[in-house]
Amino acid sequence: MTSSRRTPRFRRLPLGRPWCEAIELANGRRLLIRPIEPDDDAALRTSFGLLTAEEIRFRFLHPMTELTPAYARQLSTIDPKQAFALVVVELDPPPVALIGGVVRAAVEPNGKEAEFAIIIGRELSGFGLGEYLMRRMIEWCRKKRLHQVYGDVMLENHGMLRLTERLGFKVRELDEFPSIVRVFLNLRA
Repeated sequence: MTSSRRTPRFRRLPLGRPWCEAIELANGRRLLIRPIEPDDDAALRTSFGLLTAEEIRFRFLHPMTELTPAYARQLSTIDPKQAFALVVVELDPPPVALIGGVVRAAVEPNGKEAEFAIIIGRELSGFGLGEYLMRRMIEWCRKKRLHQVYGDVMLENHGMLRLTERLGFKVRELDEFPSIVRVFLNLRA
């Protein structure tokens, strides 16, 4: 297990609201990290249209050609007691701002573990945002006193597998899905 952090290629500026901060990437681009809002459904659909087929497959574990309005609404409307989602957005108002990344965790009915999912669009990759968002998601899960966080990852998604290994996740094979593994992090250790 390796716990070394890579140096992020962005500067953080907390905004005084829980889970909100402005960031400036090493290339000068300014963005906002904040909790997802119900009004983000349209931006999720627009941003989905900018993803590559591989990015979509790695995130949803199967090909998709559209994020339907109903599914976008479901993804953007969460119960903060049972789920957590941060978005990386442009500094425009929610209906206009594109979403470049999302991390989420959903608490299982047993109340002891959460399933996570993350996507960072290619235009924002390489700055350390994926690792940072994963650490924020893990922090939320720890504050909820969960025992474990897990996610399913395609074996060919080498970047995600390296990231979860750096963060201390273990890997378990899924017999019913040979091209997917489950990565999990014990939060009680």
